[in-house]
Amino acid sequence: MDTHASLNIGRRTFLRGLGTVMALPFLESLAPTRLLGAASEAARPRRMAFVYVPNGADMANWTPSALGTDFALPSTLEPLAAHRQDLLVMSGLALDKGRANGDGAGDHARASSSFLTASQPRKTAGADIRVGVSVDQVAAQRVGDLTALRSLELGCDRGQISGNCDSGYSCAYSFNVSWRTPTAPMPPETNPRLAFERLFGGGDAKLSAEARARRAAQRKSVLDFVSEDARQLSGKLGASDRRKLDEYLTSVRDLERRIERAENDSVGLPKDKFLEEVSGDRRSHIRLMYDLLVLAFQTDTTRISTFVVAHDGSNLAYPQIEVRDGHHDLSHHQNDPEKKAKIAKINRFHIEQFAYFLERLKATKDGEGNLLDQSMVVYGSGLADGNQHAHHDLPILLAGRGGGTLSPGRHVRYAKDTPLANLYLDLLERMGVHQERFGDSTGHLAQLTV
Repeated sequence: MDTHASLNIGRRTFLRGLGTVMALPFLESLAPTRLLGAASEAARPRRMAFVYVPNGADMANWTPSALGTDFALPSTLEPLAAHRQDLLVMSGLALDKGRANGDGAGDHARASSSFLTASQPRKTAGADIRVGVSVDQVAAQRVGDLTALRSLELGCDRGQISGNCDSGYSCAYSFNVSWRTPTAPMPPETNPRLAFERLFGGGDAKLSAEARARRAAQRKSVLDFVSEDARQLSGKLGASDRRKLDEYLTSVRDLERRIERAENDSVGLPKDKFLEEVSGDRRSHIRLMYDLLVLAFQTDTTRISTFVVAHDGSNLAYPQIEVRDGHHDLSHHQNDPEKKAKIAKINRFHIEQFAYFLERLKATKDGEGNLLDQSMVVYGSGLADGNQHAHHDLPILLAGRGGGTLSPGRHVRYAKDTPLANLYLDLLERMGVHQERFGDSTGHLAQLTV
């Protein structure tokens, strides 16, 4: 096993209560001596996440004009200015399996289903779906047993697993980017409450449901169920770790309150759909999911995640940024400047939320550095220009330093049609997963380090 994966169960502490198991961040006061010092810093776990956005991008406002370190962020990427030194802007990568390759229309379904699998989906609207195992699940199958959850799949659109969603392609292709097997997608959890309960439910569905019902009836927090355990633990910690514990518990309670507030604001909707049908508060929904992902990484509950911000082909409007036309309709802009400007606004809106996520990762201490230092976060789409359904020169960002194995702060360009799968092969290597090929990869990528 690689050293970066060696800090597993021994580095985690839990608070327990009825139907509740709350994993805690690394606390030096409780760590064995062997887990402290320079050696343990080098062995801290790496995290890998994939953030998917739909319908491509207005590439003119996405792509920097200069290569290397001396590049200016174009208007769409401007919200990432504070994180410029933590980013690789990657141009030239392609998704060949998103192309028709003889299968006709259906580029949106192919874009999402091939984005992490680098495999051609079988064109069917029936039950005989087939694509490939996604890169996140390849990693989860090899290193997922080191954490409570092998992987965490999040999203914002309530999915469909059957029916025809795109020109003869099953809806399973349009709503899923993570695939455990070639025929079994991993549907994302779109409800922040249920994702929260998954992180703190302890793995026993019956007890977790009972605890959730009791908390709701008594108007209690998840922290009330572990308060005695937390009090006893606090007495064993040094001053620095007591502060760290207090800050963590405060952040959990803050997130819980925000979920409660979102539920209360969703008047007239069943609780299990409280945000899925409310497009007007998409910003809050996205940020709640990002915060849940930060908690999952902070507590080492999982090291692998996917987040579908919206499914490909989504025709959601964004009235909060004064875009009332459907996203998919706008993506077929036919070079209309007004429509392209609205696409750019949607792209920038999504980037603003991604910047929030990176800020949260950077603000979360992990050893001598922060979570972003230890992470590799791919952000992008399986389409470039949605009007042409182009699958080359994709809008791809790679954020984080991968535990010191990446050299961000640059714009790099690869030869035309360089497979996106080549990047995944390198990320797998950094997660301790060694294989010769992945999907349609042709080799490893240069320029990830300097």
